[in-house]
Amino acid sequence: MQTGTADLIVYLIEPSQVQTRVISSMLGQLGVRHVERFENAAAMFEKLAIQPPSLVISALYLPDMVGTELVQRLRADPTTLHTPFILVSSETRPQVLDPVRQSGVCGILPKPFTEAQLHTALRATLDYLDADASIDVDVADLETLKVLIVDDSVSARKFIRRVLENLGIGHFLEAENGKEAVVVLAEAMVDLVVTDYNMPEMDGKALVDYIRQKSWQNSVPILMVTSESDEGRLAAIEEAGVSGICDKPFEPKTVQALLSRILHAA
Repeated sequence: MQTGTADLIVYLIEPSQVQTRVISSMLGQLGVRHVERFENAAAMFEKLAIQPPSLVISALYLPDMVGTELVQRLRADPTTLHTPFILVSSETRPQVLDPVRQSGVCGILPKPFTEAQLHTALRATLDYLDADASIDVDVADLETLKVLIVDDSVSARKFIRRVLENLGIGHFLEAENGKEAVVVLAEAMVDLVVTDYNMPEMDGKALVDYIRQKSWQNSVPILMVTSESDEGRLAAIEEAGVSGICDKPFEPKTVQALLSRILHAA
């Protein structure tokens, strides 16, 4: 049975009582009934060991750690590896927010944010938790599709894999960067490549160029999942021949729609 907002148990880590009231009120208006507030990360982790939440929402700057460290700690523990996470922050610097994006999150909300923005993040959370969000694809049996996930972040690869598994895809290969992906593609046939843009050794743009120009699998669909915001670079990616581009963090429904279009066209 699909999870709804009323079923969510939300742990909110927010030092400010005013901000807590604002966020809790918005969550309530969107149908969330269970919100427990913590002033710091330590208190949240102590409760988490007793009762795991459905979703963790956290400010970036906490009394005992930053939100980046918090989500990385969640991802390092097998029991909380797949716990959805939403960051709330007034930060806009990429060097601060990119580690959070790379950890696999359901949303990064600005401070202040609107109810519509919170609704979008909650919808992404519910989609992420939905273990039966299959795509209506007639041209292929999703369970037999083989997908290559390319990302230098282990957490990001696991997050993407979880979303794709929820859609019904069952076979995966992984690579940490474009250079490793080239080796994989030389040895194994795949039905789809999902790749990050910013990676060491060989980035996503170079990987797309290689696949389209040199690989024996030059027609394989490629989905780029990236936090890149430079319009010039994004335009170059599109010109290189990607089948679709998706923001990081992304909404699973967006990936579902892109994959449905890509696989129907394949």
